[in-house]
Amino acid sequence: MAGQPKRADKTAKPIPPPRRAADGDDTVITALDLAPAELTPAMRAYFDKCMEKLGFVPNVLKAYAFDMAKLEAFIAMYNDLMLAPSGLSKLEREMIAVAVSSENRCYYCLAAHGAAVRGLSDDPVLGELMVMNYRAARLDRRQRAMLDFAVKLTAQPFAIEEADREAVRKAGFSDRDIWDIAAVAGFFNMSNRVAAATDMRPNSIYHGQKRGYNP
Repeated sequence: MAGQPKRADKTAKPIPPPRRAADGDDTVITALDLAPAELTPAMRAYFDKCMEKLGFVPNVLKAYAFDMAKLEAFIAMYNDLMLAPSGLSKLEREMIAVAVSSENRCYYCLAAHGAAVRGLSDDPVLGELMVMNYRAARLDRRQRAMLDFAVKLTAQPFAIEEADREAVRKAGFSDRDIWDIAAVAGFFNMSNRVAAATDMRPNSIYHGQKRGYNP
């Protein structure tokens, strides 16, 4: 009858909440169907150490865990390049990781290493600038030369010449440092491509890490 309120349809299904962008990233880590292998004692200890220090195991390690030889090689190379003594600080190495990953638009590495830059620098805005466009950041001469070299090596490796190496030297880097810049950039170019090929998803916790900013 006209003017009578309509009765609620009790058979209607509730509308689910909208899906969030990172939903599923912690459960479906790659697009490949690769069963995890049994962890060796050393790798089990390493995963336990990650839980102790980070509170989680990085998804990239879970992605590699289908093959213990590959997992161990990946961890050994990462730890040598990113954590071992170097003329590059840990922050500088993370900045290279993010600048290279930004050039390659690598979702995994931008999320994970963008968080690392925010944490090591204690500057959330620097972390965001590294992800978006390091050229917009107020970097010192040393950092800018380092990232210019790493990004050119990423985008135009064939175009690297002595003038590029000399520009990095003039910014204060030794020849050993140039090797380390190249090695870190090369490692993340490899990692970016594996992540892209497999649709590797970062731990969702990275998105919220070290975001506090007080202007």
